[in-house]
Amino acid sequence: MFGLGKQRSKLGKWLDRRGVKQKWLAKEAELNKATITRVTSSDEYTPNLRTIKKILQALRKIDPNVKQDDFWTM
Repeated sequence: MFGLGKQRSKLGKWLDRRGVKQKWLAKEAELNKATITRVTSSDEYTPNLRTIKKILQALRKIDPNVKQDDFWTM
């Protein structure tokens, strides 16, 4: 567990360390808040490739070196 006692995925922990809000990611990636919640709370959930691409494009505004392998293994 991380933060306020909620479970976090690798992506969720990455956002927490950088002080990035899930709301920002949902807006920048143009994804539903429920999708962002699911992907930031469980490493068991692997989003489809289209969703991964949108998330990575948004995250690269913060860190241009972020890679898919940082969060998901395919």
